[in-house]
Amino acid sequence: MGFSDGDAKKGAGLFKTRCAQCHTLGKGEANKIGPNLHGLFGRKSGQVEGFSYTDANKEKGVEWQEDTLFDYLENPKKYIPGTKMAFGGLKKPKERNDLITFLRESTK
Repeated sequence: MGFSDGDAKKGAGLFKTRCAQCHTLGKGEANKIGPNLHGLFGRKSGQVEGFSYTDANKEKGVEWQEDTLFDYLENPKKYIPGTKMAFGGLKKPKERNDLITFLRESTK
């Protein structure tokens, strides 16, 4: 089972409660504890200017797309061992689909 389009409105709520404390979305917005996510889709891991990534994140070399985010967001520390992202993941596929659908629209 992989990514399928979800509910962007529900994804926005998930972002607000689970992600916004560490990540910004808009072009030119500052990095926080985590990197700014503008331009996320099609970017390789560990590439945001001015953000201090772990070597594990830089060396993973994954390109962020719907399918890679779907796998990553289930369990970030399993997908990139050594990441400093202190997020346990979203276990429910529907929640990951909703969040990714929202991110796809809001990071352009």
